[in-house]
Amino acid sequence: MTRLHLVRHGPTHAKTMVGWSDLPADLSDHAAIARLHDHLPDKALVVSSDLLRATDTASAIQGKRQRLPHHSDLREIHFGTWELRNFKEIEAENPDLAFAYWDNPGDVRPPKGESWNEVCARVDAVIDQLIVDHTGHDLIIVAHFGVILTQVQRALGVDAQEAFSHRIDNLSVTDITHHGDRWSVGQINHCP
Repeated sequence: MTRLHLVRHGPTHAKTMVGWSDLPADLSDHAAIARLHDHLPDKALVVSSDLLRATDTASAIQGKRQRLPHHSDLREIHFGTWELRNFKEIEAENPDLAFAYWDNPGDVRPPKGESWNEVCARVDAVIDQLIVDHTGHDLIIVAHFGVILTQVQRALGVDAQEAFSHRIDNLSVTDITHHGDRWSVGQINHCP
């Protein structure tokens, strides 16, 4: 059994689509960081996306926990040419593509970006390897909205639209356990 504690990084305050851009997190809410640190298991291993907002959040909650190397495959969705643009701009440019991408996640991708199915395959592969390498441990995985939803979708066995119905707040924890032959989901979007 391996327990995953999926933590969404601290807020960036960007009002645009932020995928692979390396924006810093606002980690000034020291009380929220302390509550998150105290909520997570003391002996868990900590791993994060290689993007600054995730690595800095991981450092802020790490404490005495062992840190694993950052992993680029834990990055957020690659939004391609939509990166750092707001939804109204994207929708005005290509309303059909914007609607298809969010309303029917799957094989539709933003220009020069990746589809939801590609994100799921990328993230599933790294999570599976982390489970193989650290079976029986608690893993704190500091990542992004999309990354967390890929694992919610997989563990619940739901489609992408249902996965997207879940809210994932900054500095929240989603608990998922891998039992070897099945998944179970604890709290989703718990804000300690």
